[in-house]
Amino acid sequence: MKEALYYEKIDNDSVHCLLCPQNCIISDGKYGFCRARKNEGGKLYTENYGKITSLAVDPIEKKPLYHFMPGSHILSAGTYGCNLRCLFCQNWEISQQRLEGEYLSPSKLVEIAKKQQGNVGIAYTYNEPSIWYEYVLDSAKISHKEGLKNVLVTNGFINIDPLKELLQYIDAVNIDVKAFSNEYYKKICHGNLESVLKVVEEAVLNCHVEITTLVVTGENDDYSEIEELCKWISSINKDIPIHFSKYFPRYKMKNPETPIKVLEDIYAIAKKYLNYVYLGNVSGFNNNTYCPNCGHILIKRSGYVHVVGIEDNKCGKCGKSFYGYT
Repeated sequence: MKEALYYEKIDNDSVHCLLCPQNCIISDGKYGFCRARKNEGGKLYTENYGKITSLAVDPIEKKPLYHFMPGSHILSAGTYGCNLRCLFCQNWEISQQRLEGEYLSPSKLVEIAKKQQGNVGIAYTYNEPSIWYEYVLDSAKISHKEGLKNVLVTNGFINIDPLKELLQYIDAVNIDVKAFSNEYYKKICHGNLESVLKVVEEAVLNCHVEITTLVVTGENDDYSEIEELCKWISSINKDIPIHFSKYFPRYKMKNPETPIKVLEDIYAIAKKYLNYVYLGNVSGFNNNTYCPNCGHILIKRSGYVHVVGIEDNKCGKCGKSFYGYT
């Protein structure tokens, strides 16, 4: 175990965890909401430091990141635990229980990343990386020095001070904005919307950002709510890519899978406000990237990913700057 960052001691050997908006008050011998941070004798420890439950080299598009080094591969690492409890969790086996995992030091993880041919860096993913905070921070610092890229795939449920410290070493994030409804966050995820929106606003000031929303049938698929979400993102930057993903019944959620027609309607709504909209978990949909200014194809995605129309990070036809990093 490693002593945690971002907590304060309070009376009777209890501690107040300051890492995320759950703001857990943890008694001696007890765990926080995330199941990974434990109070031992009035000190808060992170039990999952360096414990790897998932490790693989993935296409960067699987994160999903469509505008950050398209066509590249990245070493993806995860541990266990999460600070939300989404009823539809796709990775509940590692996010909703404590596991042993295999220990890798930060330096060893970076060493593995450097040895992978064609690998551009490390993605902290699979479970929620923010509750692996100390390990991600230590690894990202080393990785950054070695010239590798660091990527977070996150639910965005972290307090701003620890986020700012971490973002100094992060190149790209994909943030789940699970709905544009605080009621949904409370009922389905045990969180709150406002905290996530603040994280999005902070992240776009520091690194490349893309957003994902899993469209759950009967829960967050209201078209007016989707429109409000897209308006809000557009007010920050209409070039921020958004990925609307098809939901399938999983974990405790038994709602029917998302109809393709609903996703197509949502795509049309989003395109009124945002330049780059993609659909995930569906086959046969055109997820190519086109220049929003002249329509020139920039990135082809059809069983492979090929950058065809970007020159010096601009559209090769009209010269409009490409939102992203190639």
